[in-house]
Amino acid sequence: MNELAITVIGPDRPGIVADVTEALAQVGGNLTDSTMTRLRGHFAMTLICAGPAATEASTALEAVVADGQLVATVREVGPEPASAPFGEPYLMAVHGADRLGIVAAVTRELAAVGGNVTDLTTRLTGPLYVLVAEVELPSGAADGLVGRLAEVGAELGVEVTLRRADSDLL
Repeated sequence: MNELAITVIGPDRPGIVADVTEALAQVGGNLTDSTMTRLRGHFAMTLICAGPAATEASTALEAVVADGQLVATVREVGPEPASAPFGEPYLMAVHGADRLGIVAAVTRELAAVGGNVTDLTTRLTGPLYVLVAEVELPSGAADGLVGRLAEVGAELGVEVTLRRADSDLL
């Protein structure tokens, strides 16, 4: 069975999700993972779809992108390798005044301890910048990371919190 990574981006409008998923369903595409959001008036979707060949999926999406407003890409990907969970789940939140380099600085600290970002969302609401991320950390890495993130946050003028994720909330 084919697995495809598909992205769709462009100006937001009602019905994009329905149009894309209907086109894929018509060629036997089953969505196995997806994320969709609106970013400052622009629609962004990334999904993994099992079933059709890449050419079939691309052809099916032609009608959705025909007016030139949306751009869709389709590429084959291999199946996700079976593996044990990488690490311990944590939630990281950052909030404060917007400034250049916030995401780079805090994610660099995560990477330095072998952490992996599994989901990240940012929003600028007026002068307030908010980042929320789900991360996986190697066992024991959070202890030293909390202090380092506090230092980086102080340098940037933002507050950074890191807490163990409650599995009931994920």
